[in-house]
Amino acid sequence: MIANITIEEIDYKIDLSDPIDISIPINPDPNLNVNAWYIDPPKFKTVELDGWVGSTSRGGDVNFNSITFNPHSHCTHTETVGHILTGDYSVNHALKTYFYLSELISVYPKHIGGDFIITKAEIQSKICNPNIKSLIIRTLPNNESKKNKNYSHSNPPYLEEDAAIYLREIGIDHLLIDLPSVDKEKDDGALLCHNAFWNTYGEVRVSATITEFIYVDDLINIIILSLVKINTTGSDCDFIKHKDMISMYLFPYYFHLF
Repeated sequence: MIANITIEEIDYKIDLSDPIDISIPINPDPNLNVNAWYIDPPKFKTVELDGWVGSTSRGGDVNFNSITFNPHSHCTHTETVGHILTGDYSVNHALKTYFYLSELISVYPKHIGGDFIITKAEIQSKICNPNIKSLIIRTLPNNESKKNKNYSHSNPPYLEEDAAIYLREIGIDHLLIDLPSVDKEKDDGALLCHNAFWNTYGEVRVSATITEFIYVDDLINIIILSLVKINTTGSDCDFIKHKDMISMYLFPYYFHLF
């Protein structure tokens, strides 16, 4: 299914039947699920009620399972400023547009004082289009172990504060990264990059989002980003406990440009 779209007076063709999933889903095998922030893997439990069992392999008429997970620890998730501020900052309110022309950059974090840091200079050297609204950061080296690694106590790479300020200043509204956080794992709650990107000490950028724990295969180049909106206020989505984020198996999608 080929669609013709126009972005800033430039025409593109995209194949809607061949999207590229760059999310990391929840995996029922705890050894194959990504993890961070010192908690147990997701739990999948068959529902049993008054002698009825929600498992066809055990004689039930349907498979009916409860899943307990934390989006920040276990899968791709998208945050608004509600992740760090008090108040109702729903993704449903933050996202008003669902297609963005995005740029994918691959960066080598710089070894500085025992940490691996994605610097402002590295990002500046890689961005080709300063007018984009969405940026995807793929860290190098890149391999599939990112999809099932336990990042707890590993001091993963992170963005320096100046890099987050730079992205805010050039108008990046949606930042996606293949790490558990844009910030240093153990920073005593400073959250320098979250605060800088959302400008929490000034005019707060309530429409900006940060998506963490993506995985971008080396074969993927650039692209149009589709942000999928979910109604997290409805009863059918009550399993998403935090209205400041989206976490779902199919989020986000990319489409090739022709």
